[in-house]
Amino acid sequence: MSRRPPSLKRPLIVQPLLFQFAILFICFPLLVALALRADSGGPYTDERITPVIAAAIVRADDGALALRMTEQLAALRAETPNLWFVAEDDHGRRLSFGQVPAQYAAATSLLRNLSYGHVRDRFAPHALSAVIRREDSPAGPVTILGHGKLTQVGFTVLAASNVAALPIFLLMVLMSLIAIPWIVRRSLAGVARIAAEAECIDVDRRGVRLSEAQVPSEIAPLVRAVNDALGRLDEGYERQRRFIASAAHELRTPIAILRVKVDASSDPDTRRLGSDVERLANLTEQMLDLQRLDTGRRDEEIDLAALVRRVAADLAPLLIAADRSIAVEVDAVQPVRGDAGAIERVATNLVQNAIEHGGRHVVVRVQGPGFEVEDDGPGIPPEERERVFEPFHRLRPRSAGSGLGLHLVQQVVERHGGHVAILGAPGGGTIARVVLAPARPVSPGTP
Repeated sequence: MSRRPPSLKRPLIVQPLLFQFAILFICFPLLVALALRADSGGPYTDERITPVIAAAIVRADDGALALRMTEQLAALRAETPNLWFVAEDDHGRRLSFGQVPAQYAAATSLLRNLSYGHVRDRFAPHALSAVIRREDSPAGPVTILGHGKLTQVGFTVLAASNVAALPIFLLMVLMSLIAIPWIVRRSLAGVARIAAEAECIDVDRRGVRLSEAQVPSEIAPLVRAVNDALGRLDEGYERQRRFIASAAHELRTPIAILRVKVDASSDPDTRRLGSDVERLANLTEQMLDLQRLDTGRRDEEIDLAALVRRVAADLAPLLIAADRSIAVEVDAVQPVRGDAGAIERVATNLVQNAIEHGGRHVVVRVQGPGFEVEDDGPGIPPEERERVFEPFHRLRPRSAGSGLGLHLVQQVVERHGGHVAILGAPGGGTIARVVLAPARPVSPGTP
């Protein structure tokens, strides 16, 4: 089983993502450790007690601050038996609760000038640790100095780090999952385009080169190498085509001379060479036909019925001499457009192929935008009906044919937008069916 080729998406997308995640996971505990080391002043009072205390402070009838025991404050007192606090409004009115340490007695008059602070006690049981917050209460704005549940700095720093780092972490993940694939796809868009261009290159579209525009500089050398290889292939193909055309043209003259000498000879042995000369002439014409396929064609509207009758008339003497017969049937006629000489050669090759493979009686039937050639020979096995179109393929090793006729037929028909198929005849034998593209109406002024 062949291995799947490696993809650039993994090194360009997955690996950078894994690298970023690894950096985050390594840096996060380091930042927490640094924060813990920098903040080593001991535990401090949980600042969440001040909103609960502020909600329980009300204004008495004489304007002093008073305390009402709310459910939240009662729960806080039950949770922290050593709870104490001092509250002061902007007018200097104070409210105390619990056993306020003597160290804070002199500082309470300064509370209204403060808004935020933490005081930490270096020694256990850290009774002097307190929090200072300015809060809104039912009695108005007050500043609260209080001591309650102690919080370890490690847990607080870790929670604060999570709260600060989690959005950043999620944002980086989201941007990586969206931005990196988009950047990679955009960067490799030129590669997808040249891949589509490469799929369009075939034997019928020589001279096409891959575009180097918008191709990453790392891939540009590969594109240039492919273009250079295509250029060398085009040059080699052109040299081969010129050689075949020149050889075929050079062979026509000596073959024509040889045919005249054979036909004029009175020696029976020499005249029997006529079939071999015809084979050479046919092979030469087929080579020229292959060359003509590459030099373009002159399209015109074709009357298939007239074309088929003309082919039958040209081949009738040879058929009669070989004790064969040919008939033309026209079921329906639909005009087609193409190179009349090439289509005539297709019909000729199919009739000659039918005779060569044992057909005593050949019927050429015109049907719409196509025609078929039926013979009463031994037929072609189903497994060979596709292979007979391969160049130089013969059903029988000692066959007299060149093996190019049906290949040439297929090439001509496909370049006319049609298709050719080999079928079995109902009564035995073979049917070669050609279907061409129907001629489209030509509007006035169209060349």
